[in-house]
Amino acid sequence: MGKAALYNWYPVSSIAVYNGTTLLHFVVGGLVLLFSSRFFGTMGIAVAALYLSFSLLEMYVMMPRQVCRNCVYFRLENALCISGLNVAAKRFAKPGNPEDFPRRATGVFCPNNLYIFSLAFPIACGIPILVFNFSPLLLSLELFLFVLLATRFMIIIPRLACVHCLSKFVCPQAGLMGVREK
Repeated sequence: MGKAALYNWYPVSSIAVYNGTTLLHFVVGGLVLLFSSRFFGTMGIAVAALYLSFSLLEMYVMMPRQVCRNCVYFRLENALCISGLNVAAKRFAKPGNPEDFPRRATGVFCPNNLYIFSLAFPIACGIPILVFNFSPLLLSLELFLFVLLATRFMIIIPRLACVHCLSKFVCPQAGLMGVREK
């Protein structure tokens, strides 16, 4: 087997899978949190709405402003990354410093940690909600979230995203996923 091709322009199917699973995770996570409204009332609805707002803002507004502007895809002409956010970043973010790109994983509230938090939060909250408010539907949603998360970290990121990324040699996430030499 040879080394994976590096993409200047990710296939539309890869972008659809990446963003589709991300959005699906956020929506199902919001539904899991909404189940707490049966126990917590309007506070549960507020938590679900805040979660959905935070997750979407973090991924589709803050990520382009904080991370994408430092990425190689921001500077390349006719380039499209796995999330497609480099195109959005070019429209409303100023160019950053490529040397700052690895800092996306530095600090407690770094963009990487906030992104992982947005994926893990509904799973972690779903367990006590399930204990206090068991239903087969909630159990199914919780299991589906876990499968989505596992699929993201075991298939999508290492085989579809990071392995083909031009930034994989400087990205801390790619280093953790072990795809630099693939």
